[in-house]
Amino acid sequence: QLQVAESGGGLVQAGGSLRLSCVMSGLRLDDYAVGWFRQAPGKEREGVACITWSGSEIYYADSVKDRFTIYKDIAKNTHYLQMNNLKPEDTAMYYCAAYPGTPAAWGVVVGVPDFDYRGQGTQVTVSS
Repeated sequence: QLQVAESGGGLVQAGGSLRLSCVMSGLRLDDYAVGWFRQAPGKEREGVACITWSGSEIYYADSVKDRFTIYKDIAKNTHYLQMNNLKPEDTAMYYCAAYPGTPAAWGVVVGVPDFDYRGQGTQVTVSS
């Protein structure tokens, strides 16, 4: 059974940085891409970043491009989202999910009504 655990969120001032971590178990991840998405109260889910197992394909939303970096440590079975130059509009609950498709479609996939994810998320709050 797939288990997902996100961590690393917190309260930070605008311009600051955070690194989120995602550990998954119960799934053969080399068959999947792993992505991060976020959801703020009253807003739609937004696909933030996604990476294939090989790392050959990476997707970033325009809103985070050049500020966020997605990467993974295979030895630790952990995916990371390094977030720099954070802005108040980055405030949201952040989740990670495994996805059997191409990262290029991540921004669309997370918005479908039956999008399946298992983690509890980690809260990121950026103060101005």
